Amino acid sequence: MFFSRAPKPLRAPSADVLRDLVRSEMRDADEDSARIVISVAGLLARVAYADRVYGEAEQAYTRDALSRLHGLTSDGVAAICDLLKQHGRTIAAQNPQAFTRELRERVDVELRREVLDVLVDLAAVDGEVSLAETDLLRGITAALGLTGDDYLHAQTRHREKLSLLR
Repeated sequence: MFFSRAPKPLRAPSADVLRDLVRSEMRDADEDSARIVISVAGLLARVAYADRVYGEAEQAYTRDALSRLHGLTSDGVAAICDLLKQHGRTIAAQNPQAFTRELRERVDVELRREVLDVLVDLAAVDGEVSLAETDLLRGITAALGLTGDDYLHAQTRHREKLSLLR
C-alpha cells in the first residue's frame, strides 16, 4: 500500500471514567449512594459547560456542592473536580439522560428539587444565566420529573442574572 493509514485518534474519556472514579472513591458506599453522586457530578458537568466556560467561580461552587454530598470524602471531591476540569465537556456530552433517570428513579421529589437548586445556583455563580444554560436547566427540570413551577421557583433567586431579560 502506498498511503499509510493515519493513526487512530485517541478516544476521549466517557462518563464511565466518572463512574469508575466515584466508585473507587466511595468503596464502602451502597450502590444507590454511588449512583446518586455520579448523577449529580454528571449534571454539574452539564451545567458547568453549558456556556462553554468553566471559570474559577464555577469550579469553586462545584467543589462546594460536591463536598455536601453524603459519603464523598474531601479526596473524592478533589478527584472529581480535577476530572471535571480536565474532561467535563466530554463527560457532560455522554448520555445526559442517564444522570436524570438515575435521580428520578432513586430519590424523592424534594431531593430532586434540591439538586435543581444547586444546578441553577451553579449556572448563576458567574453573574449571568445564559440562554443556553436556561434551556438546559429547563430540560433537566423536565427530565427529573419536576414541573415548570419548580424551575421558576429555583431561578427566582437569580432572576436579575438571566441574560434573556437584559
